[in-house]
Amino acid sequence: MLKSLRSEDWVATMIGATILILVIIAPSVMWNNIYMSLIIALLSYIGYLFMGNKDKGQFFISFAFIYVLAQLASYLSSLAPIKTIGLESVFFAVLIGLIIRNTVGLPKLLESAVRSEYYIKAGLVILGSSILFKEIMRAGALGMIQAMIVVLAVWYFSFWIATKAFKIDKEMSMLLSSSVSICGVSAAIATSGAIKGDPKKLSFVISLVLIVAIPMMYLLPYLAGLMGLSQEVAGAWLGGTIDTTAAVVASGKFIGETAEQYSVIIKSAQNVLLGVAAFVISIYWSYKGTNNEIRPTGSVLWDRFPKFVLGFLVASLIFSFAFDMETGKELSRIANRGSRGLLFSLAFICIGLETDFRYIFKKENSRYIWSFLTAQTFNVIITLVVAWLLFSQL
Repeated sequence: MLKSLRSEDWVATMIGATILILVIIAPSVMWNNIYMSLIIALLSYIGYLFMGNKDKGQFFISFAFIYVLAQLASYLSSLAPIKTIGLESVFFAVLIGLIIRNTVGLPKLLESAVRSEYYIKAGLVILGSSILFKEIMRAGALGMIQAMIVVLAVWYFSFWIATKAFKIDKEMSMLLSSSVSICGVSAAIATSGAIKGDPKKLSFVISLVLIVAIPMMYLLPYLAGLMGLSQEVAGAWLGGTIDTTAAVVASGKFIGETAEQYSVIIKSAQNVLLGVAAFVISIYWSYKGTNNEIRPTGSVLWDRFPKFVLGFLVASLIFSFAFDMETGKELSRIANRGSRGLLFSLAFICIGLETDFRYIFKKENSRYIWSFLTAQTFNVIITLVVAWLLFSQL
């Protein structure tokens, strides 16, 4: 039992859960950026040791290095000219990491804390606190209807086009399909955890999602204005197609306040489906994704199930029903703007540091890129149709 608890999945889940507990019992401490950063550094170190790693003083040096880079990315995104353009810190975090990795390289002294999935899994547990079911239901059922239709249609189309037309292996096809249909980076991470995916493939998909999201953030609002879409329809369209939450919010703001609200509602509805999707994918992969002829037992299914998704679901339930709506939203705001924001920044710096351009631009990877772009085009079209049918009369 202790051995299984020492997996990165469990440790990241426990870190995310500990942070949420601290947010509940000491919100003022977790709102303080210095205290919050020190707590995350300490929890990351304890988790690193608990997983069986040895440390000779290198972890904190490595952590400090990626922390400084994450703060640099945040600073760059806060500059007035950059804010006008709408580029977010996520973009700069990945870019900074990529530049370092593909120029001077990453010294061995700085490797120990460079663990993208470690931080992002803990961040995903915290993300669950922002999925407040009461708020989504109050916003109406139309958002959830759109999310379910789009996620199912786009996922199956993407998986079909990847496996049949582009002859891509099932593992990469699942990563591409989940990222394009559900909620981008978070869905790719959850899917990779569910199928025990290759970290290199995951890094590639995450980089692809972020690269494609940037032009979409500007192009879709322009097209919405060109087509004369109402703010309700435009917001629902943006929320269902753009693959990162921050980019969804930014693009919605370009159109108006109503469009921003609807885009966030739709994106939140898709985020709700993340845990369900990861659960279904983990079961499917256990039965169909391996070459084992014997059906896996319940213990094997449990072993394959990504534990951070369980943390995500539990956090969502607790913050939705253990507090009144205003209290839940305020605690969630503290957790997500502070702790989750830092964990995701660390993760994206690490993604850049872990990604070798020589892998991304291999000739065989062109199939992945064209498959993703084809699925994203289908996503843009079908989401526009569904959004217009559901929201044009509002």
